[in-house]
Amino acid sequence: MKTVIIGGVAGGASAAARLRRLDEHAEIVLFERGNYISFANCGLPYYVGGEIPDRKQLLLQTPEAFRARFHVDVRINTQILSIDRSARLVRAQNTMTGSEYTESYDYLILSMGAKPLDGGILGSDLPGVYRLRNIPDADQLREKIVTGNCHKALVVGGSFIGLETADNLLHLGLDVTVVELANHIIGPLDADMAREAEFYVRSLGTKLRLNSKLESIKRCGNRLVAIVDGEEIETDIILLAIGVRPESELAGDCGLELDRRGAIVVNEQLRTSDPTIFAVGDVALGRNLITGKRMYSPLAGPANKQGRIVADVICGLSSTYTGSQGSAILKFHDLTIAVTGLNERAAQEADLDYEKVYTYSPSHASYYPGGRDISIKTLFDKKNGRILGAQLVGYEGVDKRCDVLATAIAAGLRGSDLAKLDLCYAPPFSSAKDPVNMVGFVIENILTGKVKQFYWDQVDSLPRDGSVTLLDVRSAQEVALGGIDGFINIPLQELRDRLQELPQGKPVYVTCKSGLRAYVACRILYGNGFDCYNLAGGYRFYEINTKR
Repeated sequence: MKTVIIGGVAGGASAAARLRRLDEHAEIVLFERGNYISFANCGLPYYVGGEIPDRKQLLLQTPEAFRARFHVDVRINTQILSIDRSARLVRAQNTMTGSEYTESYDYLILSMGAKPLDGGILGSDLPGVYRLRNIPDADQLREKIVTGNCHKALVVGGSFIGLETADNLLHLGLDVTVVELANHIIGPLDADMAREAEFYVRSLGTKLRLNSKLESIKRCGNRLVAIVDGEEIETDIILLAIGVRPESELAGDCGLELDRRGAIVVNEQLRTSDPTIFAVGDVALGRNLITGKRMYSPLAGPANKQGRIVADVICGLSSTYTGSQGSAILKFHDLTIAVTGLNERAAQEADLDYEKVYTYSPSHASYYPGGRDISIKTLFDKKNGRILGAQLVGYEGVDKRCDVLATAIAAGLRGSDLAKLDLCYAPPFSSAKDPVNMVGFVIENILTGKVKQFYWDQVDSLPRDGSVTLLDVRSAQEVALGGIDGFINIPLQELRDRLQELPQGKPVYVTCKSGLRAYVACRILYGNGFDCYNLAGGYRFYEINTKR
């Protein structure tokens, strides 16, 4: 059996290696347009910033090493010009010599990836305007910074790659501005969780322009001038990180089914509309693990898994791709932002009846030095408590909590299951009640009616006419530093002795810093005949989202 693979990064390289491990005698031809295969494209921003000093560290396999280890016919600097499905041939061109030839296949794997969008921006092809897709891109950008007279950088797009690069440019001492068309950075985050990250990004000196559009680029002497919302911004370099689109022209030209954005439609075995052709990685249309609906998810993790699955299928194994939940993580200086599963927009589009909780828990035991709180937003099914998605912003320990929540989602666990998880505990690493356990406790309390919630965006619309009681149970010292208009202050430790100050028969809306003390206050109030609601996320979350 002869398998031809177009694209030698992530999914393509993974498929080739797995094929060889399963079948020592298979004929495998791997075409790659560039000079490099199996390189760490997720490491490119860190190479630009110097955190990864040697570009060789990005090369997971060289063509020579891949040939030697896996006995794969690797052909770099080769562009595939067309696919003839009826004859099962691809037409190839050596980009160094210009010579063309055809190659036959029994099975064909498409792994061409995705290419950066330019948004049709006038001047996006000018010198000094960069994308960051491959090693040559990173080389050019790094050389410009190291050898050029660079002081200012404009990053267009507050995406993962945009912010990672912005952070590395900031590390190099550049004056960095990030322009984002949406009303918040990091699209998979909900806007209310993105506010925490935005506050931190700005605190490091990064200029962050939301709801802003790059209209055009022009040169002025040795510098670039970006027109953003009609304003001229001078800069030395511009990085376009406004998204990607599948590089699926080959597939479209040979008649394979594509979706509206150009991703190749595949089934659970990752077969295209032609059963002898498979598609993996950023060029393929995946499926959402939670909703079962089609989803485009250009991430390295799914691409590598898909390559492995296709190799299994070609070798006769019953392997299927069940879908992705979009787990992703970002480092910006010391801050970590992680997501998994559905955000609110996706849950609404799927017409799910969901609820959400906000928790704010220490990364490890509060009495052990150095701990910092992790802000977590968790979505769950109102009916059964099944976890649907999570977003985390914090410092140490964010990654492992997000991984636990990602596992919980994949396993179909409920809030009650999170509460029971037996997770590692020692003071330097966690608390006896881990932040993931705390998420489970809060969900349990809501589903069993032990507490009711209201949200930060409902606070200002609460009546101030005396028909409800607005109560802040933080200390007087905390309230003196900032509070919500109309809320009276009775510290939690004084509440039982001052219940007579609260009028009976009126709902009580309670807040504290994070929601924990307010929950305790609500239980006291419930026990004394009051109907009450806890501000989800507490005053700190309200303040972040309303007082920017």
